[in-house]
Amino acid sequence: MTAAAPRLRSAGERTFAPTAALLGLVGFVVSAAGSWQPSLWGDEAASVMSAERPLPSLFRMLGHVDAVHGGYYLFLHVWIRVFGTSEPAVRLPSAIAIGAAAAGTAVLARNLFDARVAVIAALAFAVLPRVTYMGAEARSSALASAVAVWLSVLLVLALRADEKPTCHRLALWTGYAVLWAAGLYLFLYLALLIPVHALAVLLLGRTRTRGIPALGRWAVATGAGLALAAPILYWGVSQRHQVDFLGRRPLPTLDDVAVLQWFGNAAVASAAWALILFAVVRAFRGWRRREAGRAAFPGALATMLAWLIIPTAVLVLGTCLGAPLYSRRYLSFCAPAAAIALAAGLAAMRWRWSHAAGVLLIAVLAVPTYLAQRGEFGKNGGSDWRQAAAVLQEEATPGDAVVFDESVRPSRRPRVAMHVYPAAFRGLRDITLAQSYLTAAGLWDRTVPLSAAVGALDGSDTVWLLQNQGSRTSTRGSDVRTLREHGFTVAEVTVVHRTLIIEMTR
Repeated sequence: MTAAAPRLRSAGERTFAPTAALLGLVGFVVSAAGSWQPSLWGDEAASVMSAERPLPSLFRMLGHVDAVHGGYYLFLHVWIRVFGTSEPAVRLPSAIAIGAAAAGTAVLARNLFDARVAVIAALAFAVLPRVTYMGAEARSSALASAVAVWLSVLLVLALRADEKPTCHRLALWTGYAVLWAAGLYLFLYLALLIPVHALAVLLLGRTRTRGIPALGRWAVATGAGLALAAPILYWGVSQRHQVDFLGRRPLPTLDDVAVLQWFGNAAVASAAWALILFAVVRAFRGWRRREAGRAAFPGALATMLAWLIIPTAVLVLGTCLGAPLYSRRYLSFCAPAAAIALAAGLAAMRWRWSHAAGVLLIAVLAVPTYLAQRGEFGKNGGSDWRQAAAVLQEEATPGDAVVFDESVRPSRRPRVAMHVYPAAFRGLRDITLAQSYLTAAGLWDRTVPLSAAVGALDGSDTVWLLQNQGSRTSTRGSDVRTLREHGFTVAEVTVVHRTLIIEMTR
């Protein structure tokens, strides 16, 4: 037995469209503001460096690594040809995607609940710390979130289109299948939405339908989407060892799942979970009493909770059982459900003034995290490559040699600064480079140890050594010793943030 769905009003939807667009604009502005301030970090560097490759080089790389990000890299390849590779340029698509996701959140909530929940949900979504982070990052998370929410909108519209002409219903299911395929090419973990949507069909589909039952239509459309995405599914499975590094991280904690995953800090998480719990209580009471009105629609709320719980449970349980799957960022596409669920709780409160006050409270509680995200060192625990590059641009002279710390994982190596801020390193001699990433099969440059490249020091009286302080916190590292053995001494040491710049002269 499925729950009865509220009847849609097409005229009401048309009048709500400008509101949804305005809410989308709010989401865009909140994410775009200050997005240019933090330095790029390792994953963003992977995006930019991959997108800068010639297409033959990019396809060769995707055959070895990062195929799951291939759709995004191809999009960014075209984007940067027009807008360049500055921080605001490469992060702008994510802010636009958050605007689209905020509008989609409003439309989805409007169809499942009412206009009040829709407005609250879109505003809450716009200020959630997970959303404001991915909206200012050159990665695919924001675009995947937009696809996830609009995919859900298409599903709801298709489930409720029984009174529409056959061509209209066919168009909705076809669009659903195509968007499924596009989403999987963009972010493979969107496949975790499949069981959520299956449950949504059972909870939100009509009890009586014409022709093929709703579950059958959904299964056909989803199967078609998976068939279209078969190549990326194959490459994703074949390159699964790429995420083995997650197995070296500590197991996910309650703080990861309940706080940091979507809410950023304990204050926002406490308020959000309290509102979600209130929504559940009101929905249960309304269902028991068969009440309408302020009680949240139980099937819709259950769908939002499933959207939060099922993908998280799969990744957490898989990781605990030995398959490295979990990363907080991988669950960013669940943020719309978190916003709608807490909005249902807030809208269920009796007092109208509490709705605006609740949204304002969440926004205020999120401000410290928002400001930290947009600080000078707001990415990846303090990425400072732009600032380090500025030091080199100010003080280094063409012809000087430059040596990079290779002892940390590739995404944190200071060498990457040379590729995302190339102007600062123009004219400097990269003496340990063996093969440029542009021609390599992997993501990064191939290098040789400094001890094997000392012959390239001939003709250079100054060497700039960039080290990651997480690996070496003094001037006694092995590269420094090698340079000293060949007649160089430390002239000056500059501490940027987590990068140590050592100037050594002959």
